[in-house]
Amino acid sequence: MDAAPITIKLSYKGKSATLTDIPRRISSRDLLAMARSSFPLGDVDGTLFKLLFKGKIIAQDDAAVTTTNASTNANNDDPQPAFPEGITIPNGGAKVILMATSSQRVQTLNSLRSDPTLRGFDDPTPTTSTAAATRPPHNYWGPLHTAQNPTHKFRTLAECPIASFGTRPGSSTPHAFEARRLLERMVLDPGIVAILTSRKLFVNTLGEMDPIDDRVMLKTQHGGGKCLLGYNTNRGLRIDVKLRTEDLRGFRPYEELIGTLIHELSHNWVGEHDVLFWTNYGQMRVEYLWRHGCLMKMMGGGGRGEGGRWTADLAGVLDMILPDGGKSVKGVVSYDETEIMNHICRSVIAELAREM
Repeated sequence: MDAAPITIKLSYKGKSATLTDIPRRISSRDLLAMARSSFPLGDVDGTLFKLLFKGKIIAQDDAAVTTTNASTNANNDDPQPAFPEGITIPNGGAKVILMATSSQRVQTLNSLRSDPTLRGFDDPTPTTSTAAATRPPHNYWGPLHTAQNPTHKFRTLAECPIASFGTRPGSSTPHAFEARRLLERMVLDPGIVAILTSRKLFVNTLGEMDPIDDRVMLKTQHGGGKCLLGYNTNRGLRIDVKLRTEDLRGFRPYEELIGTLIHELSHNWVGEHDVLFWTNYGQMRVEYLWRHGCLMKMMGGGGRGEGGRWTADLAGVLDMILPDGGKSVKGVVSYDETEIMNHICRSVIAELAREM
């Protein structure tokens, strides 16, 4: 027994039309053609139409239609019923909305790239990723230095969102993506990996310090006007480093950032800036420089990173490791370990004299 005919109430841009005695099993194609003929649509060349019932699409064009072939072009390959079995039609009739969109606009929208700063509900990837192993290998320091120690490491990274300090896309400040890459470079630095491994350190989060954080301003005022470059929360629960310059136009020199990071790591043991703190900091600086120095003596290119440069050169500390900054015709291999260590110690002592 055939189902009883139904009534369909169409609406389009504030206008309405009622179709009566419509077969319950009317196809999507035929219903769309009837909907077009119910309204004075005018020139519909290059226009795509679709029908919505209870928020769901029940019929739509696959390509632009014209007034002359509207009844034959719409969903020719879609003979399925507009109202499949199981869909309840109200006694007062089915309320269906007709929508029209320029096919050129659809093509334009489809060709646009999605904003990488926005994540859909179906993308569970957090903005602050965890292990570096979940990301593509980072080869800045060379193929032998693409991952942290699996146990002694920074668990997460947290760049500062652009909106949090008042800049807008297109401004001169580096994007948050660049800040994240810089944080990744810091945690994969062979010298930093060596410090965390030898001292069995685990830091929950390494973050970018907000340049205009109220806490920063308060501490700066109480610190005699000296600019605060980082802070350690709860002895290693979180370490924040001020990556950007004061005018926000770029990042601070890499060697300065690493010095700040080692400074904050020293606060994992000692809170006050006393002799014990500076002694511990100095030892960690020596460990950092010694690691890069050893890599320069390593055979097989283990000490070379991006562009074939020494890791010490990439880190900006070559002059703190070699007496002449590696410019001598003697070459790196001509320096023995005692010469390298002696120069490292002199460099760190000079640095401590400036900092203390």
